[in-house]
Amino acid sequence: MPDLMANVYAVLLAGGSGTRLWPVSRKLYPKQLVKFIGKNSLVQSTIKRLSPVLDTERIRIVCGEEHFHETARHMSEIGVQSEGKIICEPCGRNTAPAILLAVFNILRSKQDPVLCVFPADHVIRNIESFHNKLNSAVHLAEKGYIVTFGIKPNYPETGYGYVEGAEEIFDGALAIKRFVEKPDAETAKKYVKAGNFFWNSGMFAFMGSVMIEEFRKYQPELLKIMEDIISRDSPITVDEYKRLPDISIDHAIMENTDKGVVLPSDFGWSDIGSWKSLYEFLPKDENNNVIDGDVIAKDTKNCFIMSRDRLIATNHLNRMVVVETPDSVFISDIDNSRDVKSIVNQLKGKGRREYQKHKTVYHPWGSRTVLEQEDDIKVERLAIYPGSNFQFKVDSSALQHLIMIKGRAEIISDRQTEFLDKGESKVISGNESIKIDNPGKELVYIIRVNISN
Repeated sequence: MPDLMANVYAVLLAGGSGTRLWPVSRKLYPKQLVKFIGKNSLVQSTIKRLSPVLDTERIRIVCGEEHFHETARHMSEIGVQSEGKIICEPCGRNTAPAILLAVFNILRSKQDPVLCVFPADHVIRNIESFHNKLNSAVHLAEKGYIVTFGIKPNYPETGYGYVEGAEEIFDGALAIKRFVEKPDAETAKKYVKAGNFFWNSGMFAFMGSVMIEEFRKYQPELLKIMEDIISRDSPITVDEYKRLPDISIDHAIMENTDKGVVLPSDFGWSDIGSWKSLYEFLPKDENNNVIDGDVIAKDTKNCFIMSRDRLIATNHLNRMVVVETPDSVFISDIDNSRDVKSIVNQLKGKGRREYQKHKTVYHPWGSRTVLEQEDDIKVERLAIYPGSNFQFKVDSSALQHLIMIKGRAEIISDRQTEFLDKGESKVISGNESIKIDNPGKELVYIIRVNISN
């Protein structure tokens, strides 16, 4: 491992909800946990591209409490121990509080490291070029600069903020002249033509002590509240954390500091912020389509089509997005697919379950999939992890059937303990507490039918 990286920690920000990638990304299962590309989720891919140059022991992930267990499971799947590496926020307060929380967490165990901050839901195509820029960013950070990675724009994107660079400071990095919000199409074309404007990637490198001092200078109230919160050993409460300003690191620090530099970078980056950006990033077939899942595409060109559960058949489509999940289907032209965010807001306003969670919901013990639900009957598939158990109580007015479809489980009730093997079933009635324990080394699958009287 390069000596340069011996004092470097990576902070992965995994607090977003990815509403522009609905219906696959949802509040309780956001895009960083989704496997859009290949066999790994976005958070797994982010860890993997860092692990060749950074020790995984020095990776920290900031996420919401509701995503803690699933994030830990994703880390375990790729051989990274999660213990002590996940920093939970009780609620989202934007990137400035999240980064500051991580800085304090790391400074507890390290005197003054370099911190590299990466969103956990972005993708990078050219890993070697990324590693080279990471080395440069660490060098700059050790000299006291706060580095932001500026992506060289190869087309006039209106969905990103931009950073305008000024004179060269050191090692290819430019002084930051200004940050600009998402431009209209004509302004974006001017930025690309000018050559000194870069997409704002949301990736940073800095010394921990330098960032603390900039917060002290430009965000003293935020710093004071955070210091007060972390000074106690007790878990951070929602009410405490809500006292923090809801502000991005750009507005809080980067637009004010005189230590900021932009490092021009060109390593095939995308924030996967919409179905269009995912389509642009992925390789296309001979008809310029991106197709994933069980799809028959007839006379279909320039489309993104994803099937998660059922067959999709298309005919005479051009520049369309079709995304299917077990409970929802999204269809749009590619150019306006970002507008799905407003649909999610409508679902939220109506109290619809689809904005928040899938039919399959993950828990620390496993997952629960709703197969059918009516007024008096609910059919679920339970998947219980090895060494875990699922507990529930049967109401006196209900009747439950448990049917083993894979594996062997121990059923522990108030009255008896018994084992169920594949193909066996059990009927439970009356007011009773039940624990389904998986003592084996493989997943256990059970169909649970709840019938209300």
